[in-house]
Amino acid sequence: MFDILRRESIYLWYYFSLQLEQIFGYWVLGMVLGSVISVFAKDHIHGLFRSMHGKRLGVLGMIAASALGIASPLCMYGTIPLAASFSESGMEDDWLAAFMMSSILLNPQLILYSMALGPTALVIRIVSSFLCGLAAGLLIRSFYHERGFFNFDGFSQPRSRDTDPNILMRFLKNLGRNIRATGPMFLLGVVLSALFQRYVPAELVADLFGNNRGFGVLMAATIGVPLYACGGGTIPLLQAWLLDGMSMGSAAAFMITGPATKITNLGAVKIVLGVKCFVLYWVFTIGFALLTGWFVDFVL
Repeated sequence: MFDILRRESIYLWYYFSLQLEQIFGYWVLGMVLGSVISVFAKDHIHGLFRSMHGKRLGVLGMIAASALGIASPLCMYGTIPLAASFSESGMEDDWLAAFMMSSILLNPQLILYSMALGPTALVIRIVSSFLCGLAAGLLIRSFYHERGFFNFDGFSQPRSRDTDPNILMRFLKNLGRNIRATGPMFLLGVVLSALFQRYVPAELVADLFGNNRGFGVLMAATIGVPLYACGGGTIPLLQAWLLDGMSMGSAAAFMITGPATKITNLGAVKIVLGVKCFVLYWVFTIGFALLTGWFVDFVL
């Protein structure tokens, strides 16, 4: 019995250390980049979005809003008060929808994490997140142009925590908060990845997410709802699944439904949406993830 446990622990440590070696550098770079943007560029990015108000940009405004949503380093609970302040100043809901949707799906930190998945997955993640934000804005513009979609009552401009007068200390404090927020989930993701690699046959992953691509995309979109907890924590899992035969379309579907429907983001979104709009958000997210996954698998 002892020999079996010892052997299994050696195997698990091997998979854990291998996964950690492959992805740790991306996590560190993500931490540093996220803190740099939060401390030195966040206000500029949000100022660019605010400066768009009053300009007749039409669809171009939604394109810019979706791109700026990806560039914003805030989590969803930070994005909603910010969007509330934009709305209070007169920003239209279609631009806000594009900004918030893409911000839910991606941020500069997660872009660096996703580099560990390879260039194809990285490009698919960036493009699909941008298009998802744009699609959300276009739908709000088409069906809710004359009536409000969001309800930001009770929200105000978010208060920055990066206030230390010493620039270096401001950065280090932000980096410390970043590490505390993402570190445990990142390590959990590496542990889960090691467990999957050791105890889940690669053939099973290939059968579920690769060989039957239509069903695999549906499965990936579905498990993204309960399984996704943290962007950095799921990268090791995705990396292992892709190596075991997961199709790129299934990965794309997971990368959309995961962040859009994780419990913390759903809680934040529910605050500013009524029951009907909240259901529409779910339907849109799942539908966009499925269409994206099927399209990616068809093309690749």
